[in-house]
Amino acid sequence: MVLAWMVGLATGILSGFGVGGGSLLMLYLTLFADVQQYAAGGINLLYFIACAPAALWSHVRNGLIEKQAVLWCTLAGIPSSVAAAFFAARMDVSLLRRGFGLLLLYIGIRELRAGRRSGDEKRPKLSHTV
Repeated sequence: MVLAWMVGLATGILSGFGVGGGSLLMLYLTLFADVQQYAAGGINLLYFIACAPAALWSHVRNGLIEKQAVLWCTLAGIPSSVAAAFFAARMDVSLLRRGFGLLLLYIGIRELRAGRRSGDEKRPKLSHTV
């Protein structure tokens, strides 16, 4: 129980720094806490609901929100999320785990390669949360 609290605290702090805390939480839950993939996804969504308001408030306050992008992302994201949820509910869990692992691997490689490009001092760092 204490370990779960410490992992939650650590992933929350890392999320504040822009690291994908939800991804780390999913890895902990599925690999170490023996939580089923679907339950871990649900816990991750609850975690996101708890963390998102503070991040959103900070971004709005710092003028980092592009209203046009929010509109298009919302219009595309809601139906895509619903469709993906129905698709994932019918998918084999082992395939879902492999897909999530590949996604994390792709994002990690992409972030490592992005850090090596010249002129990165001028470009803001982007974080990807899953």
